[in-house]
Amino acid sequence: MIAIRIDHGLIHTIEISLSMPETKSAVSVQNEKYDASDIEVLEGLEPVRKRPGMYIGGTDERAYHHLVGEILDNSMDEAVAGHADWIEIELAPDNVLTIKDNGRGIPVGEHPKFPGKSALEVIMTTLHSGGKFSNKAYQTSGGLHGVGISVVNALSDMMWVEVAREKTLYKQSFSRGTPVTKLENLGAVHNRRGTAVCFHPDPEIFGDKAKFKPGWLYQMARSKAYLFSGVEIRWKCDPSLIKPDSKIPADDIFKFPNGLKDFLHDSLKEREVITPQAFAGHAKLPDGAGRVEFAIAWPADGEGFSYSYCNTVPTPLGGTHEAGLRAALSRGLRSYGEMTGQKKAGQVTADDVVGGAAILVSVFIKDPQFQGQTKEKLASAEVTRWVDVAIKDHFDHWLSDDPASSTKLLESIIEKAEERQRRKDDRAMARKSATRKLRLPGKLADCSRTDARDTELFIVEGDSAGGSAKQGRNRETQAILPLRGKILNVVSASKDKIRANQEIQDLVQALGCGSGKDFNLDNLRYERVIIMTDADVDGAHIASLLVTFFYTQMKPLIEQGHLYLAQPPLYRLVSGTTSAYARDDAHKQELMNSLFKNKSKVEVSRFKGLGEMPAAQLKETTMDPASRILLRVTLPDTLVGLGLSAEISDDIEDTDTHVAPQADVEDLVQRLMGKNADQRFEFIQQNAQFVEDIDV
Repeated sequence: MIAIRIDHGLIHTIEISLSMPETKSAVSVQNEKYDASDIEVLEGLEPVRKRPGMYIGGTDERAYHHLVGEILDNSMDEAVAGHADWIEIELAPDNVLTIKDNGRGIPVGEHPKFPGKSALEVIMTTLHSGGKFSNKAYQTSGGLHGVGISVVNALSDMMWVEVAREKTLYKQSFSRGTPVTKLENLGAVHNRRGTAVCFHPDPEIFGDKAKFKPGWLYQMARSKAYLFSGVEIRWKCDPSLIKPDSKIPADDIFKFPNGLKDFLHDSLKEREVITPQAFAGHAKLPDGAGRVEFAIAWPADGEGFSYSYCNTVPTPLGGTHEAGLRAALSRGLRSYGEMTGQKKAGQVTADDVVGGAAILVSVFIKDPQFQGQTKEKLASAEVTRWVDVAIKDHFDHWLSDDPASSTKLLESIIEKAEERQRRKDDRAMARKSATRKLRLPGKLADCSRTDARDTELFIVEGDSAGGSAKQGRNRETQAILPLRGKILNVVSASKDKIRANQEIQDLVQALGCGSGKDFNLDNLRYERVIIMTDADVDGAHIASLLVTFFYTQMKPLIEQGHLYLAQPPLYRLVSGTTSAYARDDAHKQELMNSLFKNKSKVEVSRFKGLGEMPAAQLKETTMDPASRILLRVTLPDTLVGLGLSAEISDDIEDTDTHVAPQADVEDLVQRLMGKNADQRFEFIQQNAQFVEDIDV
């Protein structure tokens, strides 16, 4: 007999038995014993100790420190409600932590539903007990389920609570959720009020090695002080617990009058931001639902962060308050773009706006709904609309107050949107390529060698030149890509035009290494990329446009020495059986004065273009590594080490190169290739006097 048990579609056990059918298996015998005595009832705080993960998310280091947050949240609720103005956190040796406040103090009178027990004992030993189930004691609070302090009590092997209330001091001690002493009246106190809670987490739950980290607690205390400007938080830590190289002080006081704005300023420190002023402030939520505080900046390096809170409780997984903020910011920027005539603002999404931004948002609302007891995500649906409406008007005013900064911000976010779209297009192309193996331009005549070693891509001008080059090439190592006319000037063109330009896309696909921010030199399909254009003014212009493209979109390709300029001849000189090729007029004159000096008649023919040159001549003069000359394109900072000599390649000409600072190169590219025509005209006027011969 084969028995298979299936629960929810999953096979859990497979039992094979060779016994007779009437023989009962061990499983069935065990099931027969299941009766009322097997039903367990966990009383008091037993469920917490049995399943701590249900209440604090586990028993790891994060859950260990979550215990502190539960107690601290109670004190913060007192402060936010206006009943306390200071909180003290003290970490002592042996992992003992104490939190004090000067709030109203936990009630100590007899609870009406539990005769003989004080309200303090009920709160400490009973799940779902507290003063936050209605709005009578707290308008807003971080503790909602009435399990926080009782859970900490259940998971501590030592805990005591002192309450200074109505000029009288009370104390009660507990262990693992059970009272150790009765509520004690310690007598009159005149200069003290509030609650003090001291506890030690139970090693039976968390293990003997678990310890509080002063750094974690210090940051927790500091962030709480930022969240409510009306509270002062005092930090104390025994010096023996602080590592010698740590920057955590033994004593400190946190009080931040500007709340989240101070938090943002301290977090960013001296980092450069796109707008000089952060978007920060606070606003009332619609319908009297509460209030929201926010502080947002856009770092220039694009490395931001996002922290959100509800009733001073961190919500690391975000939630509806973050969704409302995202909606307000994205709608505000799109509206500002439409108002200022920036048509591309319509393509901006919330991810473009908040991606890379430094964001802090904190809401105070009644009866928030969280996902889980650990409150890591706010789930109250109506909060999205509340925050959106409350922040949108403030953001509109902030954008209008400083148009120059707002325009700069909008342009940077539009650039992100364009980059996102380009990545999306690239992914779509990658998906298509995956089904078609490698997608290459149809006009590319690829080489047969599969690895990049010793391979070359010749970028040629037009199909005619491409035809001659294809006939004269070495098919194993040389590939030919003909381009139609002059490619786009990428410096003065928008990213949309660059993406839409077929010649550029063919070139990017042929090289296989991407472009812009997605450029990856490791994916370059050829060892050398050679620009081979006609030896005339038009050819030089096309070469300049191509070099500009590589400089702006594939700069590492130049820095690593992969880009070259071919040197095709402009003239052919023949006298009898003697023939030679000249690269330009100067070279022609040099040959006339040397090789052809004593020749009576020299026939000089000028090539109209590479397409007019026979394949054999093109191969001999321009493509054959044994006889050609290549010029390597370099940048000022990369000349040293690469060199321009035969040590690198026998066919690379040794030249004297003027090395200018990198900043000068950037300036020159912008002046000659940028959108400002006046700068080009000025350059021509300044340099026209140096022109001796014009090839027209």
